Amino acid sequence: MYLWIVNGATVLAFGWDKLQARRRRWRIPERRLLWLAAIGGSPGALVGRWIFRHKTRKRGFVKWLFIIVAIQAVVGYFLLTEILPELR
Repeated sequence: MYLWIVNGATVLAFGWDKLQARRRRWRIPERRLLWLAAIGGSPGALVGRWIFRHKTRKRGFVKWLFIIVAIQAVVGYFLLTEILPELR
């Protein structure tokens, strides 16, 4: 349930930030968008980035986003292969 909520919030945050960028108004800081990705919303960040074509040219942002995704993938793989089988 948590992952559904955080990923939904992340997609909405990317959409809101894109809308605000077009209106030239107050924006969501990049740190907050990356934080949402880091707490479990990385799939939502990737989907939001793709749907809204947002933050695609910001190399620093993209680098950090993919670092977060890579770390979460490694941790997820470790949990699935090492920790969870031992709990059976």
